[in-house]
This record gives sequence, C-alpha cells and structure tokens, in this order.
Amino acid sequence: MQIRNKVVVITGGASGIGKALAERFHAEGARGIAVADLNEEGARAVAASVHGLAFRCDVSKEADIVRLVEETELRLGPIDLFCSNAGVAYGDDREKGAASLSNQLWQKAWEINVMSHVYAARALLPRMIARGEGYFLQTASAAGLLMQIGASSYSVTKAGAVSFAEMLAVTHGEQGIKVSVLCPQGVDTPMLRAGNDRNPARTDGVKTVEEVAEAVVKGIEAERFLILPHEEVATYAERKGQDRERWLAGMRRLRAKLGAAGF
Repeated sequence: MQIRNKVVVITGGASGIGKALAERFHAEGARGIAVADLNEEGARAVAASVHGLAFRCDVSKEADIVRLVEETELRLGPIDLFCSNAGVAYGDDREKGAASLSNQLWQKAWEINVMSHVYAARALLPRMIARGEGYFLQTASAAGLLMQIGASSYSVTKAGAVSFAEMLAVTHGEQGIKVSVLCPQGVDTPMLRAGNDRNPARTDGVKTVEEVAEAVVKGIEAERFLILPHEEVATYAERKGQDRERWLAGMRRLRAKLGAAGF
C-alpha cells in the first residue's frame, strides 16, 4: 500500500515513533492524518505540523477509540491505515523478579499494549470489510518476539500484541484486510531515555525514530507482516525457535551479566 492520498490515524502520536510516523506520512503525501494521544497538547502540536486533526485519546478506553474512529471518518473520510502505536512499559522489581509488578500495572499494560489493538479492530473491521480493504499497523516490540529482561509485563503484553496481529491477518486477510506489526529493539524515544542505561534493548544499537519510520513506510509498501527496523531480530527469533533450551540458557547468562537490568 502506498501512503499517498490515504487517511491515517496514529495513536501515541504526540512523541517518539508516533510523531515520526505522522511527519513521514505527511511527507509521503497522506491525504489526512489524525494524531491521537493522552497528551492533548502534544497531539495538537504534531497535528498542526502535518495539517492534521488532533484528539485526546486514552487507548485503554474503548469508547475513546470508537470516538476517534467515528470523528476521523466524519471529518476526513474512510480510514485507510490505523496505527495502534501507543504503549507503556514497566520494569520489574530487581529483587522480587518476574511476578513483582502490581496487579494494577499488569492490568494497565494489558489494556494499553493489547486491548487497544482489539478495540481499534472492533471499531474498524466492519467498515473496512464493507469496503473490501483496510490496513492495521500495530506497534509491538522485539520483546514480543523475544523478551525484555527485567520487564515481564512488557514482554508478555507485547507478545500478546504480536499474536493478535497474527489473528487479524489470518482471520481477515481474505476480506482485504492487511496487517503489519512493528517490532523494533532500542529506539531513541522518551521511553528508552527515561529507562536504565543497561537496558538490553540498547545492545544492538539504538535506532532513531526517523529510521523506524523509514522501515515502516517500506514495510507497508511491501505489505510485509513483520517490520523489523533491527534486522538482527529475525536471526534471534529463528535461533529461539530452533533451540528453546539453548536460547533460555543464553538469556539467563545475559540477565546475570546485566544485573537484571530492565526499564
């Protein structure tokens, strides 16, 4: 799919990857861009720079996503590409380990990193299927294919996001629905900069948000399901699938080396 003349919605669009996507899609000639974020002021600033619409949107609330879809289609026309990009990350307690995060934060990670994708699909699938076409870009993480040491809720929910993207692609592909899932490692965003300097996501080099946006445009043009700005992730995932025991042993060694560093 070409971005030119398309109507695009981006959640988490006030900063980071979402902001870079909005700017790149504008440069590619998108007909209309809706920028949604819990940070309404930030969304307005990005929307103004791309001559788009701004929405305050809490993606953990289905009603907010329904409103985002309905108002965007009312003002810009049918949505061609919906980018579920908003996400959150929480680190585990280093002493207590994988089950240490509170129920409240586990639930928040689940609602934002997984259910927001479900809500967007629920709101848009009937409209897209009726037209015979539509595209979902869902931002997950390399953690969804591998894991993120020291961030259990992030790893689990991002794996859930990848799995849901697969379900969309399998269930609705014959109805004209295209799906891509974005799985970068370290990206120079506020989320990464606010984290631990020993975060293993930094191991293979940190990409700029512009590099990620470039990978997204190329991936969407090719209608590729898996978009990997860090190409080495494909190798790691292959090794994981070939010998899970060896991969787990290697990850335990990496965890020991990093001192259980996470976000």
